[in-house]
Amino acid sequence: MAFNFKTFKTRALTAVVFVAIMLTGLLWNHWTFFLLFTIIHFGCWFEYQKLVGLIDKEYRDITPFHKYGVMIAGWAIMLFMTNNAFQVANITLHEIGWFILLVCGVVLPLTEVLFTKNFNIRSIGYSAFGLIYLSLSWAMMIGLRTHGMLFTDSLLSLDLGWIIPVLLISAIWINDTMAYIVGSFIGKTPLSAISPKKTWEGTIGGAVLAIATVTLVSYSLISTADITSIIIISAIAAVIGTLGDLLESKLKRMAGVKDSGQIMPGHGGFLDRFDSLVLATPFVWLYITWLQKL
Repeated sequence: MAFNFKTFKTRALTAVVFVAIMLTGLLWNHWTFFLLFTIIHFGCWFEYQKLVGLIDKEYRDITPFHKYGVMIAGWAIMLFMTNNAFQVANITLHEIGWFILLVCGVVLPLTEVLFTKNFNIRSIGYSAFGLIYLSLSWAMMIGLRTHGMLFTDSLLSLDLGWIIPVLLISAIWINDTMAYIVGSFIGKTPLSAISPKKTWEGTIGGAVLAIATVTLVSYSLISTADITSIIIISAIAAVIGTLGDLLESKLKRMAGVKDSGQIMPGHGGFLDRFDSLVLATPFVWLYITWLQKL
């Protein structure tokens, strides 16, 4: 795969705007963090439903109750994963999420039975997969934000819940960029028929450079950082993130489209931009949860 400077320039320029928006949402406070991933959640859902509709035309016939109800149910899972810091008046988002999930658990099955002319179990399966693939993953991202500290005890008094998400996202961005550059210059061996432009050389080079860069930068900024956890999180980002990219590429190939959407020139849609993160997040959440039990 030859290096395309024009494509790289377009991606780089739009990435500057994208990074600015992302960092604002990630770092400002826990509310902007939640708002950011709420937007990402619904953006991914609209694109996912469009792709599934192209793969299976019968999915286009789902009722508005089904189409939007499953999105709201997924968002309720995100609400449920918040902690007491997410509070409006005397009600927490966690409590609101629990209530919405109860309502959706009753209303969605009833509307599916009463208002759907041709009951289609495949359509329900597609939506159930979307809840696991998208909503549960972004809920776990909210969970990572609420987990708080990963590093030293001396910083426990500070709100540094953003560290783990930023660490994960940074590793994925570096891995994607380095894999593209390394693959463009020395890539020869195709990684998968699903994504012919990806090469083993680029994939391995991107992973090594991502892990090394994130680890070195983290150690430089915080010499007492948990280097083992940083390496593990970076490795998850590189390996599972690549699998997430391939999974979304498979969906696009089945749907017969190049991009899932168009939110930025050179970057495609929400799923194109967050395909790696959506699959890597649950594995990092599981690791952090396991770590806290030690």
